[in-house]
Amino acid sequence: MNSISKITAVFVLAFLVLACNNKPKPAVEKDPSTSKVSLQTNTNEEVIEGLYETQPESDNNDECKISITITKTKTGYSYALKTKLRQLKGIANLTTNESGEKIIVLEGIEWDEYEGDISREEDNDSIADSETTSQQLDIPVGISASYTKDTLTIQNYGNAMNSYTKLSECGRKYIQLIKK
Repeated sequence: MNSISKITAVFVLAFLVLACNNKPKPAVEKDPSTSKVSLQTNTNEEVIEGLYETQPESDNNDECKISITITKTKTGYSYALKTKLRQLKGIANLTTNESGEKIIVLEGIEWDEYEGDISREEDNDSIADSETTSQQLDIPVGISASYTKDTLTIQNYGNAMNSYTKLSECGRKYIQLIKK
């Protein structure tokens, strides 16, 4: 019996040693402020590329259907403008003005009407002089749109002091094109 108790004692000791070695390790909380995770995302750079379309108004569904597709090229951006009356392609330049507003200029699109700033007419003495002056005005080329997140906004026409129309196929003062 002596040998059986020795063998039993060895098994109990081995069991205790193994049991002590397989203890679950205590959970250690990591302080998230000391852990550093590096993400390779640049939140400052927005994706301007895409298809932008006008949304129908409740009273008239097809009155102002315009789409602009902006595509990234090797040298910058290009655009494709599609309206009821025309389809144009060209270069799109992205700039930022003094106040930080992003502006996209669609190069090569001639405005439909431009009578100019009437403050220039004060120098003329007669109505006939002002008519010849307005005929000599060059029609601007290039349509600018302010860019905010996923929306392009074009001021389509001016007022009595500065009369112009950029896209006559749309009667809206502000044309908003929303990214699809």
